[in-house]
Order: sequence, then structure tokens, then C-alpha cells
Amino acid sequence: MKNPNPDPQKHLEIPVWNAENWFYEDIVIGQRQRSIRRTISEGESMQFNALVMDFHPYVADEIFAKKEGIFGKRLVAGAMVFSVGLGLVATNCVNAFSYGYDKLRFIKPTFLGDTLYTIKTNLDKQPKYPEMGLYRASYEVFKNEGELVLYCEHLQTVKYQNPAAVFVEK
Repeated sequence: MKNPNPDPQKHLEIPVWNAENWFYEDIVIGQRQRSIRRTISEGESMQFNALVMDFHPYVADEIFAKKEGIFGKRLVAGAMVFSVGLGLVATNCVNAFSYGYDKLRFIKPTFLGDTLYTIKTNLDKQPKYPEMGLYRASYEVFKNEGELVLYCEHLQTVKYQNPAAVFVEK
């Protein structure tokens, strides 16, 4: 087979999949996004547990979870619910950088086989630095038919497209 794309320099002209180029000025307060849904399997849950060294009996021991646990079945680790929930609406914006998370709460348990989806809402933004503003969005992670399991707020710094028009020294 002949290589249809033999010139690596021309590869750079092709847009990168799932990369975005939005700026602080593009953020619309109140705008919402809903993700696709994603079912959590036992295999990927255990892979995540192994990766982060979380072998708590509620997430790793079927017998304990059924006989001694208060839920009667195994949980998905909260760190995985957080990671998957945010990943479902994550973008690869080259102008935004994570600043941290506030108000992270695990509202209800998530179990193996539950299906997650996320609603992201742009809450506010404010100028912060000469080159970047601060942006805050909420993430509500739901399971199955709409039961809230996680809430958090993500803070990001985002580059200005036109710094002189946005940032004013105080």
C-alpha cells in the first residue's frame, strides 16, 4: 500500500482532533453542555483502583461489599467518578490551564454498572493576570436517569485574545 500522507510537514496543516482554541473573551456565562453517557465496568474500575493504589474493601472486595458493606455491593472509587465525570466534558483547549477545584462533594454512591453523564455550566469569569483571566465552571455528574452523584467547581486560567482590552492594572 502506498502511504497517502508521506510528508510529515504537511501533517502539521491538518487540524488536531479534539483540540480547541477558545479564549477568555469567548466564554459565555450561563452556557451549559451535557456530555455523552458512559457506563462504568468492573474491569476498568479495577484498573483505575490498581493505578491509584486504592484497594479499599468497598471498591475491591466483592464479599466484603455484599456481606459487611452498608450498600450491599461494590462502589466505584470516588476519584474515578471525579475523573470520568470531568473527562466526559473536558476539552483540549490550548489556552486554558487548570487552577484547581472547589466545592468537590460526593453526593451519592456510584456502583459498578452505573452509567454516568455530566452537565457543565459556565458560572463566572474575571480578569486575574495581565495575560490570563480566571474562569469558573460547575460540573454536575449524574448516574443513570439523572441522580446527582458528584458536584464540583473547576477554576481555570484562560488566555485573553486581546489582553489590552480586558486587563486593567489596579
